Amino acid sequence: MKDVNKFSELRERARLSLEDVASITGYNERTVRRWENGENNPKPVIIDKLVQLAKEPIVPYSGKDDKNRFTFIDLFAGIGGLRMGFESIGGKCVFTSEWNKFSRQTYIANFGGDHPIEGDITQIDVDDIPTHDVLLAGFPCQPFSIAGVSKKNSLGRPHGFADETQGTLFFDVARIIAHHKPKAFLLENVKNLERHDKGKTFRVIKDTLTELGYHFKTRVIDAKGFVPQHRERIFIAGFREDTGFDFKSLIVPDPKNGPSLSTILHPEDGTEEPEMPYTIGEGGLVNEKYTLSPKLWQYLKDYAAKHKARGNGFGYGLFGPEGVARTLSARYYKDGSEILIKQPENRPRRLTPRECARLMGFDHSGRPQFEIPVSDTQAYKQFGNAVVVPVVEAIANHMRPHILELKKINPDQLKLSFPKTGTNG
Repeated sequence: MKDVNKFSELRERARLSLEDVASITGYNERTVRRWENGENNPKPVIIDKLVQLAKEPIVPYSGKDDKNRFTFIDLFAGIGGLRMGFESIGGKCVFTSEWNKFSRQTYIANFGGDHPIEGDITQIDVDDIPTHDVLLAGFPCQPFSIAGVSKKNSLGRPHGFADETQGTLFFDVARIIAHHKPKAFLLENVKNLERHDKGKTFRVIKDTLTELGYHFKTRVIDAKGFVPQHRERIFIAGFREDTGFDFKSLIVPDPKNGPSLSTILHPEDGTEEPEMPYTIGEGGLVNEKYTLSPKLWQYLKDYAAKHKARGNGFGYGLFGPEGVARTLSARYYKDGSEILIKQPENRPRRLTPRECARLMGFDHSGRPQFEIPVSDTQAYKQFGNAVVVPVVEAIANHMRPHILELKKINPDQLKLSFPKTGTNG
């Protein structure tokens, strides 16, 4: 079978328009049309993505099946990456908690005011949280105080998880699960959660979830197969009943064949409309303010040379369009050293916030362009702390039949969507 026929067949099986494919892959519609017409062949990673979508197709949500939708809550919501993933499979968010005022600003700009955004989750009573089917939480990893031998009462310590998790933000996740008993949950954290405090932290989390009566699986996923960034995160997917969920069977694009930075960088060739303050002029050139100053560039080079002489690996990361970035971190606003973009005949530059949105998949998910209403400093922090949206979409789609099984809904009854959020930029 020719690649063009394979591409067309998979696109149709996945029920995606050319515009959908462009949004999901990050390529423009003109390129996608060339794949469709056989003028060019898509990269293997594109075919891999379509294979996955064809197996678990995402079709437009009709807006008429609310009684068949499931509900979820979004804890430690950040700027809504987990929400985007579960809205894409027909979920309806009924509660949001995020304490950072700048993240709340971005969240509201993109998801509107369908319900109030609550603040500090530690101050929220569980009775004030609506009933929900799925709990989502990208909770921060705080040090756990291991309590030793806890006191047990004659009832068998029904709330024993509090002994070892009190004082951590995971405690708030646990108390909400204990009270509302959602049908499913998805928790996300850094890969090192498994090794934190010599494994004690992860043991407490697993023991707590088991004590609460949940069946769960974990998987570390590198986003490199979805976006041009090496970013490993651990996901914990749990269900109130044993549905046979298997995390290992989730199809993840091969990181070796993942996209390059060229798919998220401003082309600077006039094919992209300028977006102030990120790009300027008719050619859509990246604003000079993102180019490192001579002083900062010299500092980074000297710093790298000093550590190289000591045999250390510390230093900046310099990448061209065909490269794959290091992990974007919340400290990116400081000097951008982990991901610097080469510029011919000029000093390297930082990514713009728009490129960070693309690097994290917020602009590659079949939605209108993600709104960035905050300063560059806050935007860098927000994207550095966020989840990679296409990864969450894949996990949500994999969890979907198990969620619906617990709701006793035929999966074919639920039409899915990429809900419109924000406005086109």
